[in-house]
Amino acid sequence: MTAPVMEARGVVKLLGEGAGRVQALKGVDLTLHSGEMALLMGPSGSGKTTLLSILGCILSPSEGVIEVCGKPTTGLGPEQLAKLRREHIGFVFQSYHLFPTLTALDNVRLALDVRGEHSAKAINRCKDALARVGLAHRITAYPRELSGGEQQRVAIARALVGDAAAILADEPTAALDSENGASIMAMLSEVAKDPAHGVLVVTHDPRTLPYASRIIRIEDGRIVGEDVGISAASTLVPEARSVAAQ
Repeated sequence: MTAPVMEARGVVKLLGEGAGRVQALKGVDLTLHSGEMALLMGPSGSGKTTLLSILGCILSPSEGVIEVCGKPTTGLGPEQLAKLRREHIGFVFQSYHLFPTLTALDNVRLALDVRGEHSAKAINRCKDALARVGLAHRITAYPRELSGGEQQRVAIARALVGDAAAILADEPTAALDSENGASIMAMLSEVAKDPAHGVLVVTHDPRTLPYASRIIRIEDGRIVGEDVGISAASTLVPEARSVAAQ
C-alpha cells in the first residue's frame, strides 16, 4: 500500500445554529493514497462536498483529525492552513473558477504567484502544465475564447503546476458533454498514475466509474462502503477480480 497523502479520522461537521443545526458528517474515516484515483460518490445532501472542503482545509471539522501529507491540521490558524493548501493541495472545480480578464497562462500562474514564485522558470512550469493538458497552443487565450472542456483543462493545469500531492476535484465533469467529460477524467486518471499524486473526485456522474481505482460511497454523512474501481479490477488476476466485483 502506498503512503497516504490525505487522511480523515472520526470527522464530524456541524452546520448551522440552534434548532437549525444539522450534523453534515458523522464520524467519517477516509484515506487518500498516492497513486490512486478515488471517487467519492453519494446522493445530493450526503455530505460529499462538505467532506471535500474539510479535506481541502477550506472548512474545519467540528470533531476529528485531518492530516495532509502526514501533517495534522488541528490547531492551525488561517494563514497556516492557507500555506498547507498552497503547498500540498490542488483544486479542480465544476465551474472552473478562472479569472475572465486573465489568459490561460496567467490563470495557471496564479497558483505559483500566491507562493511568491515569479521567475522565468515558474512561467516555463506553467507552460509545461498547459502543454501537459493539451493546451500549449492556447496559452494566450482568454476564458471566453475557450470551450468548457478547454477551461476545465486550464483548471487542471493550475492544480498540477504547484506539484500538489493531493488533487481534489468537485464534480469536474458535471458541466461538460460526454466527450469532454471523458477527456477530463482520462487526464485526472493519468495524473493519479504518478506515485507522487493522489486524486479524489467528488461525483454522482456514472460516466466517471471506468476511471476509478477505488469508489467510496457516502450517505447521510457516513461512509457506507467501498468498492474496487473498474480500472483497478482490470489489473487483478481473475480470482481477485471476481471477489472485487462481489
